Amino acid sequence: MIRTLDIYDTPIIGVFATCTEDIAVVPLGTKKKVCDALEELLDVRVISTLLNGSTVVGSLCRGNSKGFVITGNASTSDLKDTDLPVKKLPGRFTAAGNIILANDSAAIVHPEMSDKAMEDISKTLCVDVQRGTIAGIKTVGMAGVASNKGLLVHPMATLEEISHLEEVFGLPVDLGTTNLGTQMVGSGLLVNSSGYVAGSKTTGYELGRIEVALGFL
Repeated sequence: MIRTLDIYDTPIIGVFATCTEDIAVVPLGTKKKVCDALEELLDVRVISTLLNGSTVVGSLCRGNSKGFVITGNASTSDLKDTDLPVKKLPGRFTAAGNIILANDSAAIVHPEMSDKAMEDISKTLCVDVQRGTIAGIKTVGMAGVASNKGLLVHPMATLEEISHLEEVFGLPVDLGTTNLGTQMVGSGLLVNSSGYVAGSKTTGYELGRIEVALGFL
């Protein structure tokens, strides 16, 4: 089964889309064959939308089985079809998907995120929230991916960061890349407990690392 694809003819699929255990959110205009593949490979319902008129949906929101959070000028009504609570976070940050890494039990966020925004994330997603970095990178939502089975993160993550992630999420953490060595793995990978989809340039070796790290082998 082919588990690689493009969205908007680019392999950086995590910038354009995001997923939870039940839903994948993609930009309007995503090809039907891509939506059908996401439904099959992730066992999800696909919702097409724009956030503040933008197609980079994966960068602008973060969600889990309990809800979604957005930032910047996006409207909560943009995600009304998810049928889940949607919270707009306060503060200066404009790309929730880039600065939040979350699954159904925990989240780590940009180290400069405000206490109020962290409280809103905790209440909306029903998770424990901690600040952190991955490989010294503050945009943790693109430096890693998290499912309810495990995490795959930037290959330069330090032992201290990995230990922190394991403590926060209570799951195994592994290192990897997507799309021919792209270290910001969140930009090229969608994953939940049912399956995963990677950008079209992801190699067989990289797919193997993904499968091991995220519990599909």
